[in-house]
Amino acid sequence: MRKGINGAWPTPGGSVVGWDELELEKVTELISRKLVAGDRQMLVQVYLKRGALVPLHSHESEQLTYVLDGMVKVRVDGEEVVVRGGEVVRIPSGVPHQTEALADTFELDLFSPVRSEWLGEPSEKSDGSGQKTEGRRQKRI
Repeated sequence: MRKGINGAWPTPGGSVVGWDELELEKVTELISRKLVAGDRQMLVQVYLKRGALVPLHSHESEQLTYVLDGMVKVRVDGEEVVVRGGEVVRIPSGVPHQTEALADTFELDLFSPVRSEWLGEPSEKSDGSGQKTEGRRQKRI
């Protein structure tokens, strides 16, 4: 296994980290994630089991959610849309939104700026949506 800055692999002008090297963080019984953060943006693999609900919340970060597999119902600023595998939804900064998994779903979420409240040492903290987490599983590169 290659080693480098903070365990990430050095590349010209940046770093590389393998998703398989990161532990899966169990947010709730129905939601798990892995995340990688740079200085200004964060990429998160999110696993939602059917019926999972990310409650209504907002944050400073603009968010792009790319559904790789599955289907979610997203409410953005009071309007609902169903997002299927291969589709992307944009959530502007500061806009209230929630997500409900209509099927088992695998998605990538991109946040800018970084959701700094999701970074830190393993401990029980809020994840920004009112849910408690058991620990942090992330890599800053």
